[in-house]
Amino acid sequence: MGPSPDHGERTYRGCARLDDRKAVITGGDSGIGRAVALAFAREGADVLLTYLPEEEKDARATEALITDAGRKAVLVAADLRSEDQCAQVADRAVAEFGRIDILVNNAAYQMSADEGLLGISTDQFDRVLKTNLYALFWLCKAAVPHMPPGSSIINSSSIQAFNPSPELLDYAVTKAGIVNFTKGLALNLVERGIRVNSVAPGPVWTPLIPATMPPEKVDSFGGQTPLGRAAQPAELAPAYVYFASTDSSYVTGEILAVTGGQFIT
Repeated sequence: MGPSPDHGERTYRGCARLDDRKAVITGGDSGIGRAVALAFAREGADVLLTYLPEEEKDARATEALITDAGRKAVLVAADLRSEDQCAQVADRAVAEFGRIDILVNNAAYQMSADEGLLGISTDQFDRVLKTNLYALFWLCKAAVPHMPPGSSIINSSSIQAFNPSPELLDYAVTKAGIVNFTKGLALNLVERGIRVNSVAPGPVWTPLIPATMPPEKVDSFGGQTPLGRAAQPAELAPAYVYFASTDSSYVTGEILAVTGGQFIT
């Protein structure tokens, strides 16, 4: 990618807000996931991250950032469209850490379709829903029994949940579902002492963008925001740290927009 995304490598400074916490981050090899993994580690957490097998090189780079912060990194190659593999991710986290304190459902798939509805194949629709919604459901179901009171689930939604782009119709549907799921699950898990919240990013400069958008749209990506640019992944990480830490101990079922000034209501 040019320019390379900023994950906070030279700027993020931890304040011990997640000392000895055990975190699972899906899609942690690059983009927002890498920035969150770096921030969590510098805040004192051990991190298990999932990635697609073909993204191992990127996952290893994230692993180095975690270990450089003095924390334990566990890498799990997984296709989260499989319920069995989602269960294996939770099992591996428990085997490595003994528990799960933080679950970040961040892995996602999108593919721009200029024709909108008529340009979305059934195979693409199935992949988007399986990656973005089914995996979230399966991971929460597998992780919750191993999450003690005081734990936190953080789901990555999107401004697309509130202001959908026609060419991202299927992706936007899943992000709206994540918003609804977050609010419902938050109430469902109150008695367990587990908080559930969501970060809703606007445009963010991640590998997903040049990989899934027409080249002519990449150069202007993010220009529609009041701030006039896309966010860097490092600018999203503090929102996840907030929801993961006791700073948000009285917050559950909330959607936090990090959108460069675009409103979600």
